[in-house]
Amino acid sequence: MTTGKKPWGGRFQKPTAESVEKFTSSIHYDQRLYPYDIEGSIAHATMLAGQKIISKNDATKIVSGLKSILKDIQKGNFKFDPSDEDIHMAVEKELIRRIGEAGGKLHSARSRNDQIVLDVRLFLRTEIGSIISFLKNLQSTLVGLAKEEIKTVMPGYTHMQKAQPVLLSHYLLAFVEMFSRDVQRLNECISRINILPLGSAALAGTGLPINRNVTAGVLNFPAVSRNSMDTVADRDFVAECIFAVSLVMMHLSRFCEDLILWSSEEFGFVEISDAYTTGSSIMPQKKNPDVAELIRGKTARVYGDLLTIMTLLKGLPMTYNRDLQEDKEPLFDAVDTIKDCLSIFTEMIRNTKFKAENMYRAAGKGFSTATDVAEYLVGKGVPFREAHEIVGRIVSYCLKNKKELENLTLKEYQNFNKCFKNDIKSITKPENSVNARKHTGGTATNTVMQRIREFEKNIGKI
Repeated sequence: MTTGKKPWGGRFQKPTAESVEKFTSSIHYDQRLYPYDIEGSIAHATMLAGQKIISKNDATKIVSGLKSILKDIQKGNFKFDPSDEDIHMAVEKELIRRIGEAGGKLHSARSRNDQIVLDVRLFLRTEIGSIISFLKNLQSTLVGLAKEEIKTVMPGYTHMQKAQPVLLSHYLLAFVEMFSRDVQRLNECISRINILPLGSAALAGTGLPINRNVTAGVLNFPAVSRNSMDTVADRDFVAECIFAVSLVMMHLSRFCEDLILWSSEEFGFVEISDAYTTGSSIMPQKKNPDVAELIRGKTARVYGDLLTIMTLLKGLPMTYNRDLQEDKEPLFDAVDTIKDCLSIFTEMIRNTKFKAENMYRAAGKGFSTATDVAEYLVGKGVPFREAHEIVGRIVSYCLKNKKELENLTLKEYQNFNKCFKNDIKSITKPENSVNARKHTGGTATNTVMQRIREFEKNIGKI
């Protein structure tokens, strides 16, 4: 069984087989690019008329027809036909049907090769702006939580072992810092996306007297691409965007990993709201952190999207190849996934209770102030390596005698070094350990509050 005539069918003696049409069609997923395809076509028609490549009357008909198609799609009154192959042909065929011969002039001086790059760049410019908004919303939420929890002391970990006491606020701001770099990376992506590809045509440009700067101005592109072959051949900007999104997912996944651990009875640091957890079909007592687990799981999915793009591009000869049709599904998936994850994570963290008492108790265990004791000796003039060894022997003594550092008497301390005085008792309190680290980037209360104020002032400018 075969299909009808194609816009490119002039040199073909046989119609496309239905099986080929089904296999090559992308309209079922690239139809979501319709607003960008139509926006680009309106700008292109405006430029063509300005350059007298088409008449102003034809341009007016084209623009009016495109706007009517846009309105019908938005209202759900437009039926996409798989035989149209892609969004470009669907719009063009319908335009010709509505306005006649003038519609066939729209494709002058362009190819689907540069048209699709334009659509994707316009799409990403919008979507990255949306992702950045989600990120900033999450950052604002975390800064607000950090301010609320400024007195909460928790254990910091290295190698999943208790290391040193820190403020929960300091922990939360660590992710705000990570997300700040994510925002910066995404903004840098926009700077490389924001280049007009239209005018490159199939690969060599066009012999018609176009003015690319006019098109760029209409579409608010600050620059035009400088090599037509590069323009239609590469999708590095797609790969870069998915890479940036993958880093956001990685940061979310690490946060989720901690929340999953902290919500367990073994830690007991957080209580995630019932509204953002699920139960077991067999164990009545269970309360599972499924939202956090799914975000962690979806990170692998976005990594897969990145690998798909990188593998897709690695062996392509110059310039355009139909393989590039396969870039859109992983791109759309990565964009949709990151927005869903950022949205639901922000809701979940707003509805998570931090158990300050449990955190404080845990912060004082595991000899977490041992470094403070060593630094105490350094302050008394003991070389750090010697102080480190002394405190190591003190910890060994505590383990043998089932004691904590704060339970040792002054006499016990002095058995290891005579530099210890009565003030050693205050050194081993978790809150004093925290507030001793008052340098820039440290976990002291005043330092963290200063960073909170900086974020409150600048979060919208990141």
